Amino acid sequence: MLPDLATLLAFVAAVLVIAITPGPDMAFFLGRAISQGRAAGLAAVAGATTGILVHTTLVALGLSALITAAPTAYLALKIAGALYLAWLAVQAIRHGSTLTIARPTEASLAATWASGLAINLLNPKIVLFFLTFLPQFVSPDDPAPARSLLTLGLVFIVAASLVTVPMVLAADRFAAALRANPGVARAIDWVLASVFLAFAATMLLGRR
Repeated sequence: MLPDLATLLAFVAAVLVIAITPGPDMAFFLGRAISQGRAAGLAAVAGATTGILVHTTLVALGLSALITAAPTAYLALKIAGALYLAWLAVQAIRHGSTLTIARPTEASLAATWASGLAINLLNPKIVLFFLTFLPQFVSPDDPAPARSLLTLGLVFIVAASLVTVPMVLAADRFAAALRANPGVARAIDWVLASVFLAFAATMLLGRR
């Protein structure tokens, strides 16, 4: 169900870098936490997490069928995915992270959860990311690729929560620190770009 230890550690490390990178999701989490309290921030995280579960399930079912039925098409997808990750690396360096925190109107926890879910589900970039990120950690000859992909999706959620939940609990200080130290966010951009380029190279040159 899980890849070898070295691959798993690389996967978790990449997830942690991705989770800490400022972007629309982080802005939404912190904005709700700052304006409506920690409960609202956690509800926003829960909504986005539900969206990740949906994406992971769809990707796992679709990719597992592709692995079984058309290994050549699966290889083509991985090559396209490597090029997409390389493009994301270039974008991270060119445009950098963004953290614009709006002050939303009051909303119930259920409405905040639904907003987090909608933001996640309606973002086509997230679909593309999961299509390109998860497959490289599953071997084409895996006897149960769907189960392995779903397991990695759950690992993604747990690892990302190790970053997002503390950020929400300390939203004011975290947002202020990023605003006061733009160099930190820029350093994260370069780390993120390096991670994407490393995985793109792995997809093109490695077996996974």
